[in-house]
Amino acid sequence: MDAGLIVVILLSVAVVMLDSVASVGARYGRLLRAAEWSFTVLFTVEYVLRLWTSRRPLRYATSFYGLVDLLAVLPSYLAILYPAGRYFVAFRVLRVLRVFRILKLAHYVQEAAVLSAAMRASRQKITVFVTTVLTTVVVVGSLMYLIEGADAGFTSIPTSIYWAIVTLTTVGYGDIAPQTALGKLLASALMVLGYGIIAVPTGIVTLELDRAARRRDDARLCPGCGVQGHEPDARYCRYCGTEL
Repeated sequence: MDAGLIVVILLSVAVVMLDSVASVGARYGRLLRAAEWSFTVLFTVEYVLRLWTSRRPLRYATSFYGLVDLLAVLPSYLAILYPAGRYFVAFRVLRVLRVFRILKLAHYVQEAAVLSAAMRASRQKITVFVTTVLTTVVVVGSLMYLIEGADAGFTSIPTSIYWAIVTLTTVGYGDIAPQTALGKLLASALMVLGYGIIAVPTGIVTLELDRAARRRDDARLCPGCGVQGHEPDARYCRYCGTEL
């Protein structure tokens, strides 16, 4: 069931993307619309069944996944009210919203629980990291505004902060660049710092992912023989039969 839903979700998102291509939409528009309504009917049936089988339908309907499931079907029905004419722009917006069906994928991936646990465990470290980054770009942006000034394109502190963010993330649009030697020196230091900063959140999340995975594996430890590595849905040890 879950594997089939993943395939249907990916296919529905592919249909929306193909429909946004003018040449494909003009040639296969009728086929794409038929496929879209087929997916809409399937997701509607799934949503109704989830409401019907839920012990607390209202709680499910107002939960994150409940809202995502509703968002997967609602735009198609709302689009009926905006078929053409002056509502064409609203119609296009509603069609694009169907791309959010891909959010339903997380509902069917078992490893999402491990990822969610890792993100929750690392939120304080990530908060400190983001605060440090924001402080750095504000300070460097302010300094660059004083060093370069409006003649070099640094017309305000917010503009300078925007340049600092682009530079720190190693994106480098090139729309604003320092002209003075001191400004270039400060920019070079920020670029080198950017390479080091990029690795920090990756290391934090990776560490927490490993810890979360270990905690999950420990939970599948057999109390009888001590063997690990049981399947997530296993109820008994496959070696000694002890209940997990």
